[in-house]
Amino acid sequence: MCLRLLRIGYLSCVAQSLDLQLTPLNAPARSLSDWLTTFPLVPVILDPYTHESAWILDTARRILAHFAGADCRPCWVVTCNAEDARTYLGPYAEEFLTFVDPDRVLAQGLGVTSAPAFLLVRQDGEVVAKAEGWNSLEWRSVAEAVAEHTQWSRPSVPAAGDPSPFGGSPISA
Repeated sequence: MCLRLLRIGYLSCVAQSLDLQLTPLNAPARSLSDWLTTFPLVPVILDPYTHESAWILDTARRILAHFAGADCRPCWVVTCNAEDARTYLGPYAEEFLTFVDPDRVLAQGLGVTSAPAFLLVRQDGEVVAKAEGWNSLEWRSVAEAVAEHTQWSRPSVPAAGDPSPFGGSPISA
């Protein structure tokens, strides 16, 4: 169950299961619980087979790079296999932790209904901030939640070169 607090754009939603498996590009799968042991997860979820995810790629990379030194795990979750994720992300696949989610089980388990999406998942599995599609004010709200949670600076959102708003594409399998 998710609760949206409209005043600040946060939402409260617990992952369907902390046993959801996250498969990084170069390592065996581990549970969401294992990945959340030390730091919250800050994923950008992308569907590499849609224009919408391609339009936001550089913006998402800039935002994730801003949080690279913070006490969180900025990462990609790409809804495809490892080979397609490497092709799609190119050098970005090595810049950040990259998970593949070809069956979209993780994305759906985190309550995501459209890609691209940007989230803050606390160590207890609670999704405390989420933006779907591209709306700079919603992504800024997530970035502010990450900054507040990690006591880090806030990135500029939007910034020059960011795309116009768009709704994203369905994440249903």
